[in-house]
Amino acid sequence: MKIAVLDWNTMTMNGDLSADVLEKCGETAIYGLTSAEQTIEHIGDAEAVLCNKVLITREVMDACPNLKYVGLFATGFNNVDIEYATEKGITVCNAGQYSTNAVAQQTFAYILDHFSRVREYDNAVKEGLWERSPVFSCFPFATRELAGKTLSIVGFGAIGRAVAKIGEAFGMNIVVCTRTAPTDCPYEVADLYTASRKADVLTFHCPLTPQTKGIVSAELLSRMKSSAVLINTSRGGTVNEADLAQALRNGTIASAYLDVLDKEPMSADTPLKNAPNCVITPHVAWAPLETRERLLNIVCENLKAWSCGSPQNKVN
Repeated sequence: MKIAVLDWNTMTMNGDLSADVLEKCGETAIYGLTSAEQTIEHIGDAEAVLCNKVLITREVMDACPNLKYVGLFATGFNNVDIEYATEKGITVCNAGQYSTNAVAQQTFAYILDHFSRVREYDNAVKEGLWERSPVFSCFPFATRELAGKTLSIVGFGAIGRAVAKIGEAFGMNIVVCTRTAPTDCPYEVADLYTASRKADVLTFHCPLTPQTKGIVSAELLSRMKSSAVLINTSRGGTVNEADLAQALRNGTIASAYLDVLDKEPMSADTPLKNAPNCVITPHVAWAPLETRERLLNIVCENLKAWSCGSPQNKVN
């Protein structure tokens, strides 16, 4: 079996992952990155393609007649024309739930950053604030306990549930907003605007769909507390970035933490680049070493299962 790996550099940038496990699956061609113009050439006569963000379009599938399988280094599959792949009998498999722990952890890194203000205190100490203090404990930056605060979670899949569990351990009040009413849910379930109004922290863990695109809008933000924190680790398209930037400038909400943007890599003209009280990380919530090792293992197992005639994690 011939395998083309189109964007291995999205899985490792410092050589901390080995592609040896992929090379054991068949005759493998590994490309660090693949542009749209190179996609057909890099796939060539391969039967299987493994990729993260490379677009597998109708034109690509028509130009690569040997292609029978697309395996994704990701949960999302919006880079593949699923309808046409199904029509052509091409199996598409994703890697679900590999990043649950990592994204939940990143979410609380943001929450703790906001409420405990460790970065600000560290900078102040290094600038001599404590040395000049007349008392033993110097606390010019107001901090808050998480206990008793309301954590509103939009999307209640594996990641949303993990975030709720951690929030509950901190003594937070959990409010859940989800398109499908969860069974045996121990938390309050509310519509989006109610969840937003109640939130001290509003965090998004939902897929990007026509219904969720731009869901973080001026209208939603206007319903939030001025002390509230917005977090997005889902998809950049769920946020209207101009509306969020304006809300931060106006003090409509206190702060925002984003791991995803509408355009990635980040463009120089994103409205959020210089927005006040806005922390942006470069789509890294999924990227701890253990998480990527788990992802690579899932992708390999998916490929093996398909080659044995029993595909798993199919999305079409």
